[in-house]
Amino acid sequence: MGSSRLLKRFPRLNAAYHGYRECKHMLRPPVRNPQGFWFMGNKQMQSGQFEPEETKLVQQLLGEVDLLINIGANIGYYCCMALGRKKQVIAFEPMPKNVEFLMKNVSLNGLEDSIEIFPIALSSSCGIAKFFGGGTGASLIEGWAGQTQEQFTLVPMSTLDNVLGDRMQGKRCLVLADVEGSELAMLQAASKLLSSSPRPVWFVEISVNEHQPEGTLLNPNLVATFEVFFDAGYHAYTASRDSRRVLLDEVKQVAATGRDTLQTHNFIFRVAEDQ
Repeated sequence: MGSSRLLKRFPRLNAAYHGYRECKHMLRPPVRNPQGFWFMGNKQMQSGQFEPEETKLVQQLLGEVDLLINIGANIGYYCCMALGRKKQVIAFEPMPKNVEFLMKNVSLNGLEDSIEIFPIALSSSCGIAKFFGGGTGASLIEGWAGQTQEQFTLVPMSTLDNVLGDRMQGKRCLVLADVEGSELAMLQAASKLLSSSPRPVWFVEISVNEHQPEGTLLNPNLVATFEVFFDAGYHAYTASRDSRRVLLDEVKQVAATGRDTLQTHNFIFRVAEDQ
């Protein structure tokens, strides 16, 4: 029996294993990574090998904005990148252990006064939610990326409209969102940010067929998620080396046929006047 199957059969063993991995990361000494900031907790982030294409795109987009809103900030890789470039940061991260790492990484670089951290999940409503799994794949979606229903953390939950309101008016923002399947719910209560002026640039991970719960072959909210942006006047582009425009007809075709012509799970949304 493979180790992954064994862990699924014994959820307490699974939780203990992930707890051990988190503690092991905490003991690793900080390293100055190629982007120039001190970092601890993840070997790939420390070495600069984490999400190389996404990292390059974020670096480019940061040159256009004054502020980063990092939704699903995890342990602060992109936050520290933005802070190192003298950008203000607003970070959302619900997992307590990730928040601890995030604060330590920001503090390592002496940038505590340039960030706001909200230790909450973002969705379409407020309350308390189960957050399944851990690490970079933790999600509000039960069964996401093979996470078991037994391994969860209770987290506070709110909405972008409630937390930010109209604060982003007049600010050039990059919204970097990696919420592991909860994109539509987050956007359904983000109308103020979507319509703020100037319009933010959004860099969003939207899975087409990856990491879906068992029995789900394709993201059931794929079309609706893109429609939120299109209805708000945004254009969509693949966030890849050969970036191209994505139209709603293509997204609908992918949803209808199951044939993924998008070939990426990262997308940039921006209004036409920004082109």
